[in-house]
Amino acid sequence: MKPTPSSRKGLLAGGNWIVDQVKIVDVYPQRERLANIRSQYEGTGGSPYNVAINLAKLGARFPIHGAGLVGKDAFGQYILDDCRRNKIDARQIRVTSAAPTSYTDVMTEEQGRRRTFFHNRGANALWDGSELNFARSKARIFHLGYLLLLDALDAPDKNYGTKAAALLAAAQKAGMKTSVDVVSEDSDRFSRIVTPALRHADYAILNEIEAGKTAGFKIRLPDGELDTTALRHAAGALLQMGVREVVVIHFPEGGFARTRDGEDTWQASLNLPTKYIGGTAGAGDAFCAGVLLGLHEGWEMQKCLLTAVCAAAASLADPTCTAGMKPLSTVLALAKKYKPRRGLTPEC
Repeated sequence: MKPTPSSRKGLLAGGNWIVDQVKIVDVYPQRERLANIRSQYEGTGGSPYNVAINLAKLGARFPIHGAGLVGKDAFGQYILDDCRRNKIDARQIRVTSAAPTSYTDVMTEEQGRRRTFFHNRGANALWDGSELNFARSKARIFHLGYLLLLDALDAPDKNYGTKAAALLAAAQKAGMKTSVDVVSEDSDRFSRIVTPALRHADYAILNEIEAGKTAGFKIRLPDGELDTTALRHAAGALLQMGVREVVVIHFPEGGFARTRDGEDTWQASLNLPTKYIGGTAGAGDAFCAGVLLGLHEGWEMQKCLLTAVCAAAASLADPTCTAGMKPLSTVLALAKKYKPRRGLTPEC
């Protein structure tokens, strides 16, 4: 992809601001049974929060702004203080007394690192972005996530389909590029809520589950293997639904991008040893941050995807979503140490 000339600079990340309470447990218990908490961590959660912190830690050389809603409580102050420490402009993260700051209890099994989430939507459910004035913002990209987990923005809109689609359209009208991310859920809401937003998205960055549910494709074969043909078809379908520039789909095996002009790019993930994995909660948002970094800077798509899989690998080293992230040079060095997997596609 060629860089698009723009006087705008920076990223505005809006949506879910969450504090994750990550608990490593010896086993996930049956009902009315006990499990032992081996260790506990507190960290970031939600697409804009994770993406913004990851970009800051990668050393992005452009302004990073946050937008959303937190409660007037300790978790809300935690988020605002964290943004200040990482030089993220939090002036558009408002504080409310109407609901608590959103949080998630993440129960992570010691063996295999499988996760179970107990989520309180809190203040995120109330945020509709109505206070945003995109004409006054100098950011180049508006990233919105997670669709399906923002009640006010997932609500219907008579002109655009959803309130989120209307917000994205306003950002585009002001001259910004728009990016969307989706939460993975087992429901039939994808076509009703995600599809309208795609008509006003320049970039869609989804995992294979989200892409498959939105586009109507099964991207995993019955044996669990990735169906690369179905994945390509899903990306094409998402572009037909209205994504203007590029669809990026990530999965444990790597990442794939298809641009509006039909350019396909594959990148295998790194071949990490099992003992390296501290947790998988933040890998998708780390991947997203790597892609957005590259898109903002006008990099070729192969470099975007390599940066994305390296960022995901850095995230996997820690049980929380962002504590594993390092400066870009350190993150890219992981590709030399662990090497990409073989056999994802003939291209890889």
